[in-house]
Amino acid sequence: MAKAKNLMILGTGSDVGKSILVAGLCRILQQDGYRVAPFKAQNMALNSFITPEGGEMGRAQVVQAEAAGIEPHIDMNPILLKPTSNVGSQVILQGKVLGNFTAEEYYGKKLDLVAQVMESYGRLGDKYEVLIMEGAGSAAEINLREKDLVNFSMAERVSAPVILVADIDRGGVFASIVGHMELFTPAERDLVKGFIVNKFRGDPSLLRSGLEFIEARTERPVLGLVHYFTDIHIPEEDSVALDQKVRAAKDKSQQQVRIGVIRLPHISNYTDFDSLEQEPSVSLTYFDAPEQVFEMDLIILPGSKNTLTDLLYLHNQGLAEAIKAFYIRGGTVVGICGGYQMLGHKVLDPAGVESDLQEVAGLGLLDMETELLGEKVTAQVKARLLWQELAEPGEEIRGYEIHMGQSRALGSITPLLEISERSGRPVRIQDGLVSQDGRIWGSYLHGLFDNDGLRHRLISRFMRDDALVPAKERLKSFHLWKEEQYDKLASHLRDHLDVARIYKIIGLV
Repeated sequence: MAKAKNLMILGTGSDVGKSILVAGLCRILQQDGYRVAPFKAQNMALNSFITPEGGEMGRAQVVQAEAAGIEPHIDMNPILLKPTSNVGSQVILQGKVLGNFTAEEYYGKKLDLVAQVMESYGRLGDKYEVLIMEGAGSAAEINLREKDLVNFSMAERVSAPVILVADIDRGGVFASIVGHMELFTPAERDLVKGFIVNKFRGDPSLLRSGLEFIEARTERPVLGLVHYFTDIHIPEEDSVALDQKVRAAKDKSQQQVRIGVIRLPHISNYTDFDSLEQEPSVSLTYFDAPEQVFEMDLIILPGSKNTLTDLLYLHNQGLAEAIKAFYIRGGTVVGICGGYQMLGHKVLDPAGVESDLQEVAGLGLLDMETELLGEKVTAQVKARLLWQELAEPGEEIRGYEIHMGQSRALGSITPLLEISERSGRPVRIQDGLVSQDGRIWGSYLHGLFDNDGLRHRLISRFMRDDALVPAKERLKSFHLWKEEQYDKLASHLRDHLDVARIYKIIGLV
């Protein structure tokens, strides 16, 4: 058994704050001098990341690793499920594609999967002092108990103490906590050491009797009442978080650059745009109505886990025609990964890599076509921009590739950049294309806008009063900004959690 001490954070449902709390606890432990790492046996998300070794993993564990001050590794998320339809997912096992499976087919592989999950856990446990583990969804899905890989079954395998998190903002928190405890088996209840009530607004004194009732009824302590916050920004990866972004009111002042991201049904890696969203001079909106296209200065087509299906969606919803009209009227359109593929004349999938669709017409804004292939490219890359309007002499661009397609230019057209290093190996590979007028461009590289210089130069092209973005209106370093957010989160949790008691539960004191 691994040497590390551990703690499992389970929840009463999805989006109760498990991922954020794990990130915050990782930063607290890191600040206190512990070698800590996150772990989630199985994650379901369309936001993923490529490690330096070329392995694919969920973004939530990447964020948690950043909070812990360590390099992300596939062992932190040994199984990643990327939904391709309502009934099936692409399964990523220890960083590599295992295949596309229905839920029934996937659960049929459980014994083999458990063995490999435990291998990953063991390697992490030998390397770090503390592992902060995260569950998925509700911990009381009794219909899935026998198939569980990530909640109590994982906690039981490694004898992890459990803290149950509930979201008071959605209501019914007392019934949710007590009801979950009633549905747990005796062995599961024995692992639960306390509760965290998350996303509280208002006067804590009004909640005192309810918390006392929970403690008396369950004979477990409430370890914290975490107040709702809006001034700390931690990337989130699931569809619930994206839906909240779509619904949020946006400030579209005339002084801001208005950037719109198309909300595709199978949108992936929308964290690509977090750095743009935090720029003071940018108003970023996720949308899916054709008429909203004409409110923007810049339209971005994001990545997709099902490019042909989402491209067909653009045509059927009238978004394709709206985007083309936007360009004709002088607008700029950018595509990233699957969105880049959509900008060409057509996307082909003769082998059925993503769906039953074999060919869908693209937007025809770039003179290229794309064919999906069976082999997935996953790599961290270094590159240099070839398009001078966004390039700075000698500047290195970093990003990562996750795609199963190959795009081919059909005419004379300018490549966007040249990859100089892929997964640590020197290469010379051209990526992306730019239209002759510079108003249509795209790339396979995720994380492009995290490069501060490129992001600032892009925004400057749309500023109305100045040729350059004023220094006071820039996010100077996205990396340093993220570090500030993790520290703010840790400070917030220290104010609202009984950290000493949590350390005792872990076995650190």
